Amino acid sequence: MAQKFLIVGAGFSGTVLAHQLAQNLSCSIEIWDERNHLAGNCHTSRDAATNVMLHQYGPHIFNTDKKEIWDFVNSLIEFRPFINRVKANYKGAIYSLPINLHTINQFFDKSFSPEGAKAFIQEQADKTIDTPNSFEEQAMKFIGKDLYKAFFYGYTKKQWGCEPSELPASILKRLPVRFNYDDNYYNNPYQGIPVEGYTALVEKLVLSEKIKVTLNKKFVPTPELLEQYDHIFYTGPIDAFFDYEFGRLGYRTVYFEKHIADGDYQGNAVINYCGSEVPYTRVHEHKHFAPWESHEKTVYFKEFSKETGENDIPYYPKRLSADKDILLKYRQKAESQTKVSFLGRLATYRYMDMHHVIGEALSFSKIFIEHIHNGGTKPIFPNVEE
Repeated sequence: MAQKFLIVGAGFSGTVLAHQLAQNLSCSIEIWDERNHLAGNCHTSRDAATNVMLHQYGPHIFNTDKKEIWDFVNSLIEFRPFINRVKANYKGAIYSLPINLHTINQFFDKSFSPEGAKAFIQEQADKTIDTPNSFEEQAMKFIGKDLYKAFFYGYTKKQWGCEPSELPASILKRLPVRFNYDDNYYNNPYQGIPVEGYTALVEKLVLSEKIKVTLNKKFVPTPELLEQYDHIFYTGPIDAFFDYEFGRLGYRTVYFEKHIADGDYQGNAVINYCGSEVPYTRVHEHKHFAPWESHEKTVYFKEFSKETGENDIPYYPKRLSADKDILLKYRQKAESQTKVSFLGRLATYRYMDMHHVIGEALSFSKIFIEHIHNGGTKPIFPNVEE
């Protein structure tokens, strides 16, 4: 007998899961999303005035070190290579990010060799910090006061809405400093952007007679609704699923100020504005995400960060100690569910890049399909909370 599934959310978690279930099970799948489009925060569409492909919720450059994930997305749609070369504006000067040999030499007006730069940065580092207890200490321990103040302090304060000294060191898990002239923002070997955009990729994922997508439809987990399906996969905010019973989890959100201009506005896809005196965190110019296209006009967005309100789209989980305490309560309650699984960045309250989301959805779907075939306990979460 065919299984009847409901997937809440038409982002990558939900649609990759739907794609795999449809290919491997006798089932019917409904996907609901309360927005009016597919692909969640990866949604792309053509600008009506310029025909430029816009990343509507901010820049997304697909990158991964997993060949199987790269092969999976390329089996559905054409990706073209794209290297993200981010620049930083600090006090009117333009630098390369991540911090690399060119950044160090330019900033300090030096001409170091790689080894010379490494020794110099070690001298700059704050040696009084043994175990960093904050974002600020983590940065100071590795690069010292000058580079931290220039490229991290103001940007981080704007992005998170508080002093970096108040943020946990774990936010800055690794310090992106290179002692060569490599200005590729990512280290992963597979990097690109789909020619037709990310929404076209998601459309391919749900292209099955077994899958029905309904947009502009809000999910409310009533007992009556749960009874209508053999299983429900929820990819929305976990606190919303339980109607914020234990309080709201903390997120930062972003909003954009759109501009249209002639020609080329800034000559690059992304420029960060590191100083606190500039209210926005970065400017992204979207024609540069598709260098294979030609456009007479250009579209650029100034990006601002703020605390997430009730009607805002959550972007970055804050995961402060109070948030983790609340999350644990929601996860414990979720574990008692027998017909619902929680998948994706919002349902697990983690920051995840696209390739992490896709990879986890592929792995989770494999486990669930094996459960259907062989029995056993249904998986509730794809991860163990840390």
